Amino acid sequence: MPSNPASTTPETAAAMRRRARIMRAVNVPMRVVLRLPFATPLSGNLMLVSYTGRKTGKSYLQPVSYARDGDTLLTPGGGRWTLNLSGGRAVQLRLRGRAVPARADLVSDPAEVERLLGVIAVGNPRATRFIPIPRRPDGRLEPDALDAALKHGFRIVRWHLTEAGGRLSPRRVLPGRSFGGLT
Repeated sequence: MPSNPASTTPETAAAMRRRARIMRAVNVPMRVVLRLPFATPLSGNLMLVSYTGRKTGKSYLQPVSYARDGDTLLTPGGGRWTLNLSGGRAVQLRLRGRAVPARADLVSDPAEVERLLGVIAVGNPRATRFIPIPRRPDGRLEPDALDAALKHGFRIVRWHLTEAGGRLSPRRVLPGRSFGGLT
């Protein structure tokens, strides 16, 4: 990955297109597995997000990684799909075999993004492979690369699990890695 996402070489752009094609192909069976009505080994770090396109009204089903942060879930989010989550729009998550209503906040403050990426790295280390922001020798994110990524739409999606009335439901997320009574 380039140290500055804003400046990509033709080789890097080609590699990014290849990776996007691979992810589109991999997402097909992921959707099938993550839709199952029971928890699977994959659902410990991956979930499905069901949302509606803000312009088209089309329904989408997006597999994403997640990590827990207190009573919320976190997903690193780059790409256009996150634009459909702005304004705290309601979505449906398929989380460990269960349908869970949620709403999303898009985090773009650089200091908070860096803190939350640290939480994601601890809670779901595999997710860090898909975060194209290099770290300095002291472990902090490279500030110029972080700023460039944020300018190009990188966000942390903070998922608030909700009840039908839209309120946060503390009993939905239990201590440890248990969600809605599932372990």
